[in-house]
Amino acid sequence: MAVSQSDGERELAELIVTALNLEGVLPEEIDPEAPLFKTGLGLDSIDALELALEISKRYGFQLRSDDENNVHIFASLRSLAQHIAQHRVN
Repeated sequence: MAVSQSDGERELAELIVTALNLEGVLPEEIDPEAPLFKTGLGLDSIDALELALEISKRYGFQLRSDDENNVHIFASLRSLAQHIAQHRVN
């Protein structure tokens, strides 16, 4: 079942699947509202670091590990895509 993703969410979902080598996960199947960590995609802190690096390369801004808003920024595909849309340089 395909879920409704914005263009930015689809692009980010493709980045997540590719960067983290998520086998058996199709970008279009990632629910934009589902948690990225634990119960949702099941990502861990290492995945977060890799993802932050890929985001900085692609979008031209840094996600800081000490940002107190990371829990909200990385809460879901939708929240991360919105954060990127607000801060992207390229």
